[in-house]
Amino acid sequence: MISTKGRYALRVMADLAKQNKEGYVPLKEIAKRQDISEKYLEIIVRVLVKEKLLEGMSGKGGGYKLTRSPADYTLGEILELTEGTLAVVACLDSGFQTCTRETTCRTLPMWKQFNKMVHEFFFGITLEDLMKEDFGKEEAP
Repeated sequence: MISTKGRYALRVMADLAKQNKEGYVPLKEIAKRQDISEKYLEIIVRVLVKEKLLEGMSGKGGGYKLTRSPADYTLGEILELTEGTLAVVACLDSGFQTCTRETTCRTLPMWKQFNKMVHEFFFGITLEDLMKEDFGKEEAP
């Protein structure tokens, strides 16, 4: 399950992408627009700045801005940064020791397929995609 940290990180990044400003956007404004505690957002943006997804500046005129174009961020990279692995089961996590049942596990192929779908889904969507008015709306048959 994606936690509030991952969901809020996506909302912050989408908010900044939507602002499409050259300058910095104050965290207070983002918190107000997104109806999220400013204190909680400070924790999230600290991680995003540390990993260079955002650039921050303090003082008058300060705030946060994207370090690259919205098209150059995938939702997968943002979620993995804030959530850790997106592996659907522990045995598919890259840090997991090889399972002793790997060669006999009847469910492993299914988990691998599902894990691949999740990975391709989140890494196939960019912040720019989220900005499109028709994103996520299914076309009528």
